Amino acid sequence: MRVSTFLFTALLLTLNLPAQDADPGRLVFEGRCARCHGADGNGGELGPAIRGRLAGRTNEQLATLIRAGLPGQGMPPSQIGDAEMEPLTRFLRGLQPREARREAVREKLPTTDGKTLEGEILNQGFDDVQLLTGDNRVHLLRRAGKRFREVTSSTDWPGYNGDPGGNRYTTLSEITKANVARLGPKWIFTLPNAARLQVTPVVVGGLMYVTVANECYALDAGTGRQIWHYRRAPTPGLPSAAAGSTNRGVATAGDRVFMSTDHAHLIALNRFTGELVWDSEMADWHLNYFSTSAPLAVGNLVVAGTGGGEHGSRGFLAAFDQGTGKEVWRFWTVPKPGEPAAETWQGTGIEHPGAPTWFTGTYDAQLDTVYWPTGNPSAEYNGDDRLGDNLYSDCILALDAKTGRLKWHYQTTPHDLWDWDATETPVVLDTAWEGRKRQLLIQANRNGFFYVFDRTDGKLLLAKPFVTNLNWASGIGADGRPVKLPNMEPSAAGTKVCPSQDGATNWFSPSFNPATGLFYVQTFEKCSVYTKRDPGPWQAGKEYLGGSQRRPEGEKPQRILKAIDIKTGRIAWNLAQPGPAESWGGTLSTETGLVIFGEEGGALMAADAVSGKPLWSFQTNQLWKASPMTYQFDGKQYVAVAAGPNIIAFGILP
Repeated sequence: MRVSTFLFTALLLTLNLPAQDADPGRLVFEGRCARCHGADGNGGELGPAIRGRLAGRTNEQLATLIRAGLPGQGMPPSQIGDAEMEPLTRFLRGLQPREARREAVREKLPTTDGKTLEGEILNQGFDDVQLLTGDNRVHLLRRAGKRFREVTSSTDWPGYNGDPGGNRYTTLSEITKANVARLGPKWIFTLPNAARLQVTPVVVGGLMYVTVANECYALDAGTGRQIWHYRRAPTPGLPSAAAGSTNRGVATAGDRVFMSTDHAHLIALNRFTGELVWDSEMADWHLNYFSTSAPLAVGNLVVAGTGGGEHGSRGFLAAFDQGTGKEVWRFWTVPKPGEPAAETWQGTGIEHPGAPTWFTGTYDAQLDTVYWPTGNPSAEYNGDDRLGDNLYSDCILALDAKTGRLKWHYQTTPHDLWDWDATETPVVLDTAWEGRKRQLLIQANRNGFFYVFDRTDGKLLLAKPFVTNLNWASGIGADGRPVKLPNMEPSAAGTKVCPSQDGATNWFSPSFNPATGLFYVQTFEKCSVYTKRDPGPWQAGKEYLGGSQRRPEGEKPQRILKAIDIKTGRIAWNLAQPGPAESWGGTLSTETGLVIFGEEGGALMAADAVSGKPLWSFQTNQLWKASPMTYQFDGKQYVAVAAGPNIIAFGILP
């Protein structure tokens, strides 16, 4: 009996050995976190997967996250003392992403053309399979009985505007005036923890890339099924303008995807696997730099800018080698004291000048020229300490693509006091002008004027107002400068100026149809009351404004889609949209005579490009912060747009 008791006790001790030897961090995790995130960290009913999502945080940041939680996203705070936090943090560090820890299960899939594809299935459904083969290429397959058909993707959208020249115009012809009424949603992909996306989807070879700050998703463009996801943690302590989820998209070239991060880095990812290829710092974010917009692929370079105009950073544009991430050239948008154009800054304002390059520019391959718009000067509502024109704020810059050398510039709003950056898309086009073919650059500017330039030398050919509410200037003079009206500067009591701080238009995308000769622009008809204040000393991480602006009492603003005749500046037609004029959706125009745009009420709408007559709409019930694009996948045309936290792809329904 004693022997049996001894053996039973020994057996119990043996069975308890794993628990006694268990990682103390695992025990804390299983007791505190596993119910929501799963015992393996791969997610559960109450919480998302956390494998691979924590590496970008320091131990201190991770502890703060655990203790404070994310109440707005359903993660409660957890009161964990230091004794438990240390082993828990160590355990969490050991949680590798599911993709990194697993041994790839390779499968052989027979194709309809008699071949066999061998690789790892990344995702699949009843009808579709996404396969990664040994050469690190993703194959998008569709089931055909017991075999698989590889899909085709013939017309891509490889950058923010599709065309590097900035024109959101397509020659795809499946969606027409005759069948647009049958346009309907084909699939929806929701980005977790996102709010109002500002991204334009990019499609290359059937793969779609969409972003939110510091995150990139690769999707099957025919189904929206996720293929990979790259993520790095948000940077704490960024300026207020960057402390959100804003990222407007990627650039692509070869097997690379390029995107900027919230803390002003430019990164390259393998576009088939999402693996980080290189990471280059553009600027020190502690000096109020950040980045939110899509880079631009130019030859073997990728060009990107940064934000910070409201925070006193010194603007610049930089180009990096696509292969290595090494910086090739940099153009500073504000000179240092003593350099050419420094005389346009009279006072100490040049020390924290602004003129950021936060929005995506355009590229002309014929002239090998980059056209990049620049932002407002800092202390934007108070110009007392920066008298003069303040070059190169509020400019369109024409830069040699290989060297960054300035070819020409045009300043739309000298000595800007109203926050009217020139960061609206400059569109490259070739067309007949006064009886001969001419290389043009056009822009509808935030200050309320529509401009046409000869892009070879920057000669101004036309400048006309395109909104009704414009009271700060009477026109553009023969010297190309605005003829400013008196008493329009911000004041201590407040000055009503039109257009508003939001501008007559803004960064939301325009488009031009060469068949109609019309430029389609979403506009604001509204004003602001500008108040001037002492900006005080510049501080890292703080806004540097010199005043404020507000909506005038009793104003009834309007959102209006306008079609501008580029040869005369005449408004060919208006399409006013009911609502408070708060949406920021842009336009896409088609060879088939459509303009597709996000209208003020939350619907994606199509109108006749010649008359402006509405032809179709689909209600998303979202406030627009993004512009539509189009692509062809497997022989079918799709229109995709970011609406709220969702990417919605539309196609012609049976």
